[in-house]
Amino acid sequence: MTLNLATLYEAVAAAVPGRVALVCGERRLTFAELDARADEAGRRLRAAGIAPGEHVGVHMLNGTEYVETLLGCLKIRAVPVNINYRYTDRELHHLYTDAGLAGLVVDEEFAPAAARVAGDCPGLRVVTVVRAGEAADGPGRPDKPEWPSHVSVSDYVSEPGEPDPSLREGRSADDRYVLYTGGTTGDPKGVVWRQEDFYMAAVKGGNPYGEPRLTPGELAEAAKEGFELSYLLTMPLMHGAASYNLFMALFTGSRTILMRRFDPIEALRTIDREKPMIVAVVGDAIARPLADAIRAHGSDHDLSSVKVLGSGGAILSRSVQEEFAELIPGIHVNNGFGASESGVDGTISVGDDGLMRLAADPRVTVVDEDMKPIPPGSGRIGYVARSGHVPLGYHNDPEKSARTFPVIDGKRWSVLGDMARVEADGTVVVLGRGSGCINTGGEKVFPEEVEQALKSHPAVMDALVAGVPDDRFGERVAAVVELRPGAPATAEELRAHCRGQLAGYKIPALVRFTERVVRSPSGKADYRWAKRVLAGDAR
Repeated sequence: MTLNLATLYEAVAAAVPGRVALVCGERRLTFAELDARADEAGRRLRAAGIAPGEHVGVHMLNGTEYVETLLGCLKIRAVPVNINYRYTDRELHHLYTDAGLAGLVVDEEFAPAAARVAGDCPGLRVVTVVRAGEAADGPGRPDKPEWPSHVSVSDYVSEPGEPDPSLREGRSADDRYVLYTGGTTGDPKGVVWRQEDFYMAAVKGGNPYGEPRLTPGELAEAAKEGFELSYLLTMPLMHGAASYNLFMALFTGSRTILMRRFDPIEALRTIDREKPMIVAVVGDAIARPLADAIRAHGSDHDLSSVKVLGSGGAILSRSVQEEFAELIPGIHVNNGFGASESGVDGTISVGDDGLMRLAADPRVTVVDEDMKPIPPGSGRIGYVARSGHVPLGYHNDPEKSARTFPVIDGKRWSVLGDMARVEADGTVVVLGRGSGCINTGGEKVFPEEVEQALKSHPAVMDALVAGVPDDRFGERVAAVVELRPGAPATAEELRAHCRGQLAGYKIPALVRFTERVVRSPSGKADYRWAKRVLAGDAR
């Protein structure tokens, strides 16, 4: 079997050529049109000198050009690299140089930032700029930046080309796919996948409801004969969860509706206009503003098409799930659990006790520091780990690769940073990230549990929890809280609310209110920012 991402897409596009594949604003592309434009994107990169295996940065907002570029890279066996468009110059410098970019496709508004760091990227030879429109330069339009002399710069052309069989030569399941992840701490890291492993683990073998499709023909036939889904992606495509959803839609012959930038009211208009069945979000950071918009303006829009709210990359709080159940009766909420380092690992349920539970799965286990499975019901805490179709490692970082992706008895594992224990029936109770665990007087507190309790208060829009130094207990629990507009609450009211759900040592000793909790554009928590904010108040 050849489970190559480009070959799989081409098989589906040939099976359902006239079906709409992609919608973004006023632009709509069928599977055949998207395939032809991706062919042209790949051909232009190859003509510019991009070779198989070379890395091409995709530094763009959501749009059809993003998907064309992604598929175009895969078609010529180049490696697309997702770029977080909200990174600072320092973070961009790290990512560009760490990835060793040979090519770059960048939106015009991000070109000045890209040009500022390009001088330190001697391997970067080819830059393509996606212009905002055909209008001449005007107010608000960025100045054209000065690029270093070793870079060849051209404008992006989105148009179909003639079929080129040579684009399909040499592909294999071993071709690479790299997904950069910022996580919650540290510099961005590039997770290197074999394409077959990515397809099986992150895209669930092209079948979200059953056994994987193991050949391009089988996948194409299932797309042609199966039920057509429709996805609204509210989050940026440069986020791993969005890319998982995108490929799932492409490989099932389904329609993907993109929001260029998330806006809750525009999301309601888009749902009304495009009638998606599945709305994909990243945790409460997107879901809570969307719920508020539905409560305030939902009656002005037809939302009856929405049957599923799916979250990936961040866990939806129980309070938000309950809000959606009230606002859209009968909606199914899918709280996906996974990571850039492991793909899709299952579905999380949040119980009345606030604990996050992951259903038993033979591919997912909990291991101790010696990589030995922890017996169910033992009460011991270990690390969530996955075997089978997992990444090869981190790009350019063998030391971290050895820790996160160890090979034991010939089997490669992905050991995530999430701590967990296994109940007697095999259910995995996910406690939170080990790197963020707070040690207060010898008691371990996982920030996620406290955040769940805080966000269940009706006045709280968002919250992050971290440890701050304490002379007596070593650390104490502290929280940064963003309140809903017009919904006042005091620190003591929030503590009283948490006392009904948490042990006393888990109650935030310090609460700092802020106008906005800072998260990445993909909705992930920024605990470094939270610690800086809280440090200013630590006594």
